[in-house]
Amino acid sequence: MPYILIIDDDASISEMLSEALENEGYTVSKAYSGTEAMMFLSQSQPDLVLLDLMLPGLSGEELLPHIKDIPVMVVSAKADIADKVGLLLGGAVDYITKPFNMQELLARITVQLRRKNNSDSNTLRVGEITLYFDKLTVKIEQTEIRLTRTECAILRLLMQNPNTPIGKTTILEKISYDTPDCTERSLKQHISNIRHKLQTVNGKDYIEAVYGIGFKLKS
Repeated sequence: MPYILIIDDDASISEMLSEALENEGYTVSKAYSGTEAMMFLSQSQPDLVLLDLMLPGLSGEELLPHIKDIPVMVVSAKADIADKVGLLLGGAVDYITKPFNMQELLARITVQLRRKNNSDSNTLRVGEITLYFDKLTVKIEQTEIRLTRTECAILRLLMQNPNTPIGKTTILEKISYDTPDCTERSLKQHISNIRHKLQTVNGKDYIEAVYGIGFKLKS
C-alpha cells in the first residue's frame, strides 16, 4: 500500500490524519518538525507527503525544496493566495487550507497517487538513483546523465534486481528485445560505460562485477 508521511507539529491534527489514512489502507509515518522530517526523508522514500507550513525549526517553506521526486501536498492554515501560488510554483502538487473536509483531502490524495503511478510507469528508483526510461536518462543527486538505449536497458535490469548478481547470459536474454545488437563481447564495455557515467557524479561505484556470474547493482 502507498506510504504517506505527515509533517505537522499539531499532534491532534496529525493523529486525526493518521487514523483516517490508515483506515483507508495507507501506511503512515509522522514527523512533528522540519528537522525530524529531514531525518525521515534521508532514510525512506514515501509515496506522498502532507506538509504543514508552520513547523518548529525548519519551516514547511524551507523544507519543500529539499523534498525531491515525491509529491507534496501542503495542508496549512495559511489561506493567502500569494502563499498558495508561491508554493505551487515552488514544487507542491496541491494546497488545501485548514480546516479541511476529510473526504475532500482523501480524494485529492487519491488523485495525486494516481498521477504518481502513471508517471512512475516510466521511472525506476533505487536508493539515490532514478532511471527515466522514456528520456534515456539517469539522475543522481539532481545530476542527469544521458544513456544510450543499450545502457538504459542494462541499468534497468540491474535496478529491478538490486544487490542481486545477474548472469551475463541472463542480461543478454532480458535486454534482447530492446537492444538486439548487444553481444557478450560488447556487454562488458556497456557496463564499463555505465559505471563511469554514474561515478562522475560523486565518485561512487554502483555496479559490481561478481566473479564467475555477472554483475549486480549495489544499493
